[in-house]
Amino acid sequence: MIIAIDGPAASGKGTLARRLAAHYGLNHLDTGLLYRAVGRAMLDKGLDPANAEAATAAAEALDLAGLGSDPRLREEAAGEAASVVAAIPSVRAALLEQQRRFAATAPGAVLDGRDIGTVVCPNADVKLFVSASPEERARRRTDELAGKGEPADYGTILADIRQRDERDMKRSVAPLAPASDAFYLDTSMLGIEEVFARARAHVDLACG
Repeated sequence: MIIAIDGPAASGKGTLARRLAAHYGLNHLDTGLLYRAVGRAMLDKGLDPANAEAATAAAEALDLAGLGSDPRLREEAAGEAASVVAAIPSVRAALLEQQRRFAATAPGAVLDGRDIGTVVCPNADVKLFVSASPEERARRRTDELAGKGEPADYGTILADIRQRDERDMKRSVAPLAPASDAFYLDTSMLGIEEVFARARAHVDLACG
């Protein structure tokens, strides 16, 4: 079984993906980490993330093993760089096959990102699109950073989220958009337990 979850930054798709993977005994891949890793590699080398040739080389050299163990990939700088490299067609092409191989590995997988249901796994058994208002997503990110003792200015974070949304939705290749057959979940007013319950009910109905 393959479950594709798409949505913008801080919508709750990652938390939901992990819960669903654990519930159904599936592998999980946060595909955003791939782009964050490429972006982080560019920053570490002192390179502009918009440098297509260097970013593509970083994507081709990327190893998925241990990807989630680097805490720097969760930092805002990596997220901003990821949004830039993700707009480069050759970077997306370099990472596409890795994602598809992961999805095809038994017993199946939950993948979350921005183009899973539309490009990476268009034939996924279940497609979910998780979203929330920019204001609510900025509030969540602000609370998350403040909880870690990191600088958290709501206005700056809201502006950054809107900028990322604009870049993700208007890029020429694999723009952020719900698949035509995706189940839409607006999490603006929902807690994680209610989001999980609704998603699980839809998966059970779709695969029952």
